[in-house]
Amino acid sequence: MTPPETPDAPTATPTTGAGSDTRTIGQLVSTISGQFSGLVRGELELAQANLKEKVAKLGSGGAMLAVAGVLALYMLGMLLAAGAWAFSLIMPIWAGFLIMAGILLLFILVLVLFGLRAMKKSKEFEVAPGEGIKKSVEAAKMGFKK
Repeated sequence: MTPPETPDAPTATPTTGAGSDTRTIGQLVSTISGQFSGLVRGELELAQANLKEKVAKLGSGGAMLAVAGVLALYMLGMLLAAGAWAFSLIMPIWAGFLIMAGILLLFILVLVLFGLRAMKKSKEFEVAPGEGIKKSVEAAKMGFKK
């Protein structure tokens, strides 16, 4: 229950002119500061909620891709066995499997060679984040000098 209002207590802040506000600059700055911090807090909460949703989607997508990869490996084994069996129609079964193993070995060697070439090419690109930061600081100093 609220206490009854006394007639002597002021009920509104005095204003001068039609609808003008008599708050001080300090009060206005305080209000703006509070609103800005509320806005920043709200934006951070929104970003956090978006990040949680993104991580959940990435997790479920990654799990599905992992299952698909495992099934693809099983399928590859079945295809290799089927190829070896096809060769065994014209030669002994052991020779069919041996030929399929040789074909698979050739694919592996080609992939290894391309992989090593790509690794050697990656040495051309140097990663030095400190250099970029130094250049940015120097550019900012040059901008302040002007």
